[in-house]
Amino acid sequence: MKLISAVIKPFKLDELRQALTNLGVSGLTLTEVKGFGRQKGHTELYRGAEYQIDFLPKMKIEVAVSDQLLDRALDAICTAAHTGKVGDGKIFIRPLEQIIRIRTGETGQDAL
Repeated sequence: MKLISAVIKPFKLDELRQALTNLGVSGLTLTEVKGFGRQKGHTELYRGAEYQIDFLPKMKIEVAVSDQLLDRALDAICTAAHTGKVGDGKIFIRPLEQIIRIRTGETGQDAL
């Protein structure tokens, strides 16, 4: 089992969610985050004053998948989140030792 964490542009969320749902992924966790990378932020004008925005709004999606579903989930995320412009995001993959569904006590693959 793997935990996929993907940081994407906010307007790509619905497309990504639909792509994962089509694969059979039954749930995900979403966090609104801010960050910067190669995109380097941008400048905005407010009441005549110019100021630099260093941390841009992003969405962090976390989803647990089986090893068999990993490659298809990664392809779906890359396709759904891709714009071809700087700031499309990153995907991080970590191994999961154990999953427990609190309501039923199911563990491992059954808890996904």
